Amino acid sequence: MADDLFSESLETRFDEFAPLAARMRPRTLDEFVGQEHLLGPGSPLRTLIEKDAFTSLILWGPPGTGKTSLATIVAAETDARYQELSAVNASVAEVRRTITQAREVLAGTGRKTILFIDEIHRFNKGQQDALLPSVENRWITLIGATTENPYFELISALLSRCLLVRLESLGPEHVLTVLRRALADAGHGLGKSGVDVEPKALLHIVNTAGGDARSALNALEVCVISAQAEDKKGVTLAMAERALQRRQVRYDKQGDQHYDVVSAFIKSMRGSDPDASLFWLARMLEAGEDPRFIARRIIILASEDIGNADPMALVVAVAAAHALEHVGLPEAGLNLAQAVTYMAAAPKSNAVTTAIGKATRDVKESANAEVPSHLRSHFSRKGARGERPGYKNPHDFPEGWVDQDHLPRA
Repeated sequence: MADDLFSESLETRFDEFAPLAARMRPRTLDEFVGQEHLLGPGSPLRTLIEKDAFTSLILWGPPGTGKTSLATIVAAETDARYQELSAVNASVAEVRRTITQAREVLAGTGRKTILFIDEIHRFNKGQQDALLPSVENRWITLIGATTENPYFELISALLSRCLLVRLESLGPEHVLTVLRRALADAGHGLGKSGVDVEPKALLHIVNTAGGDARSALNALEVCVISAQAEDKKGVTLAMAERALQRRQVRYDKQGDQHYDVVSAFIKSMRGSDPDASLFWLARMLEAGEDPRFIARRIIILASEDIGNADPMALVVAVAAAHALEHVGLPEAGLNLAQAVTYMAAAPKSNAVTTAIGKATRDVKESANAEVPSHLRSHFSRKGARGERPGYKNPHDFPEGWVDQDHLPRA
């Protein structure tokens, strides 16, 4: 009884002590910002949630993309009991006590329990094994959240019993929407603060957050509190830079600066200048450029400007892109930097670019050229096997090569 009264009192005074990011958590699917590929109207996951027909989930995505918020919304939408554990400090015994309690409630009232485990990748094999029977028998509905690749961090038996849901970093427009809501919300947000935030300062916070809504809200709160402490009625760009200890990086991801910086980045690698290449890479990462876009540009350059002068360049570029998916930022910045310096230091050749360009022009000029008779399929129309007359198989010759035409007649 005392615990219930304490919890009720804590809930009543939540807005007095909780950080802005916690107060502004969405409470319904309609309030949820971003992840339209998962939660848009008519999407499969949204339908499963609304019909209370979903199974256990593993939510995988970068920080601040809504994993915890989604778990609490699911519990509210389905009227399930909500229990939360942190994998950082929860023991196997605590997990088992929670499961036992969930079984008793399910047996006594028929009410389901959603068990949310944050940082589930920190559970060891024994702790994950303890979850298997309850997930298998649906004594609980598990929702695990992780920023790490679950294929590496979770046991296959647990993964096979859960639906894996991939959340993406929020776009700038999503983060901006979250901040504007917080500024307008007089109940849970900053609507009563009396402090305005200039558009440039707001965009600076968005760019600083790098797709992390929690980070953006924390930064906004710091800026507003700093303005109040200085008895200011507005937050300027200079104040935001000072409060966040980070100057604005001039970079418009939709405008000329985006293309100028990307051009400088590519030309620095092409020009074999590792220092400049790293500078432009850091400029893009600091400004919040999509790291997948950067990885794609590196892969293209590996063939366009290096090619077979160093075939390993493509291997390194693709490996960096894979590392980005597995590790995520900020650590994946190391993988991108390694690839960038390799590209810059590698010997250069545009022979592949020139060759495919010439071949494409030739195809356009002779689009209907016939395949030479000796190169045509060795399957006859009647299905009988056998080489076409005149074809010379290189394997039948001592050097593994024979002089014959492989192009259409001019």
